[in-house]
Amino acid sequence: MRTALTERLGIEFPIFAFSHCRDVVAAVTNAGGFGVLGAVAYSPEQLDAELSWIDAQVGGRPYGVDVLVPGKLDARGTRVADLVPAEHRAFLDDLLRRYGVPAPPGATGEAADEFAGRVTASGATGLVEVALKHPIGLIASALGPPPAHMVELAREAGVPVAALVGTVEHALRQVEAGADLIVAQGTEAGGHTGEVSTMVLVPQVVDAVGPVPVLAAGGIADGRQVAAALALGAQGVWCGSVWLTTEEAETPPVVKRKLLAASSLDTVRSRSRTGKPARQLRSAWTEEWDRSPASPGPLGMPLQLLLAEGAMRAVNPAAERGEPGAVDLAGYYVGQVVGQLDRVRPARDVVYDLVRGYGEAVDRLAGLAEPDAAESEPDTAD
Repeated sequence: MRTALTERLGIEFPIFAFSHCRDVVAAVTNAGGFGVLGAVAYSPEQLDAELSWIDAQVGGRPYGVDVLVPGKLDARGTRVADLVPAEHRAFLDDLLRRYGVPAPPGATGEAADEFAGRVTASGATGLVEVALKHPIGLIASALGPPPAHMVELAREAGVPVAALVGTVEHALRQVEAGADLIVAQGTEAGGHTGEVSTMVLVPQVVDAVGPVPVLAAGGIADGRQVAAALALGAQGVWCGSVWLTTEEAETPPVVKRKLLAASSLDTVRSRSRTGKPARQLRSAWTEEWDRSPASPGPLGMPLQLLLAEGAMRAVNPAAERGEPGAVDLAGYYVGQVVGQLDRVRPARDVVYDLVRGYGEAVDRLAGLAEPDAAESEPDTAD
């Protein structure tokens, strides 16, 4: 599984693992892949501590950091939580009451403001500055073109910049903004996605941005799908959902059980969690925000993200206690490959299974290309 990108980054396998869990990142990196830590869950101080832990675990092997840059939010002099309309607060309060979940403490206080600040351009830049103090091998921008200052900081540190895209047009804008690596993410992926499938998107992006390397994302959970991605011209794969049911994953146990029981039809692209279309497990939360006649509709990012993450601070513990309403509301970002996630495994084993399955797929394809032995023998008649 050697590609130009494995040589460039000094990794054994072109398998990139996005996760909010440091344990998954370290396990994948130590198995020969490339772990990427989602930084949005952390304050700068927390991120520094998490990266220091990873540094100690991986022994100099490369890993990356992903930041969320949703765009502009001018809230100077204003508490971000105060920008949430009263009707949305009222709807959320009523929703939690109807499902028997106590109101989440601190959902609209200082902690919420601090969280919301991380998903602004300035907040993301602060996380990037922390990340670049560590020996990371990649910085990724998850939404929109990377800010110029972020690219400048990465360039000065000699760290390549990756960017996630859902269309060819977005890919071209990302390259123009300075991205060194494009992650072409199809609509079947978990989290923020567009409407174009991976099979269609990847070759179009490869053709449009070459020689800039491309990773394929969306619908990749076994080696056959890795082989397909490389056949489409990608130099590697970017996976997220497949790590959610690993032993190391940060996924709340109740959500992990729901993921293991779900089919590929049990996901939905919904704005209910972040304010932008994000594929996630279908749940009472998505149904209430997207389909209830009483819903005021999701807010934009980061305000909807603020509401949702605040609510989940109460929903997840209540779900773990077995409270039925909370179990119905609980969910997480996941792609359509959830239908392939049927057991809990160490992240290391997932990496090795991806590699093994890739090899088997390539061998099978090579066999199809070989001429039939009888047909290949020369005709010596006469």
